[in-house]
Amino acid sequence: MLKLLERLLKDKVATEAITFDGEAMPYLPDGTKVTEDIIKSRLGRSLHVRHLDAGSCNACDFEMGALSNPIYDLHRYGIHFDASPRHADLLMVTGVVTRNLAEALKRSYEAMPEPRLVMACGDCAINGGEYGESYAIVGPAEKVVPVDIYVPGCPPKPSVMIAGLIAAADMLAERL
Repeated sequence: MLKLLERLLKDKVATEAITFDGEAMPYLPDGTKVTEDIIKSRLGRSLHVRHLDAGSCNACDFEMGALSNPIYDLHRYGIHFDASPRHADLLMVTGVVTRNLAEALKRSYEAMPEPRLVMACGDCAINGGEYGESYAIVGPAEKVVPVDIYVPGCPPKPSVMIAGLIAAADMLAERL
C-alpha cells in the first residue's frame, strides 16, 4: 500500500493500464478470445450491469469490488452497476447456480429490457467449478439462462473482468 501511495504522489496517476500477460482471457460463446483491440476501441454508449450472485464462495465478488477502486476505475469506461435488472443491459452471474437461486436468476433475466446480455463470470458460473451438480445445485448459468460471454478464472482478475465487460459493451452496440 505504501508503494502505491508513493507512486501516486510521484506520478499523480492512480489508475493502471490493463495488462494480460499470462492471464486467462474472456471469450465469446464461439471460443473467440477477447483481444486488446476490442478493449482499445471506444464505446458507443455506456453499459449498465446487474450483478447476481447465484451461489458463489464470494471470491469473484471480492475481485468485483476491486473494479471500483482507483487502480482499475471501472467508471472510466462508462460501465456502471445497477440495483435493478429493469435498468440493466448486462446480467453478470457469479457462482454456481443453486436450486434456491435458479428462479431468481431466470426472473432477473426476464425483467431485463431487450437487447440483453448475460456474462458468466468465474469457473463456477461457466461450468460448475468445484461444485458441479447435486441435489442443491443446478450447475452452470447456461442451464438457466442463455450466456453471451464467458470470463474464466477462479476467481477472474479484475483486469480480465473489465475486458469481458468492454467486450459485452461492444456486443451490445452491435445489437442496437
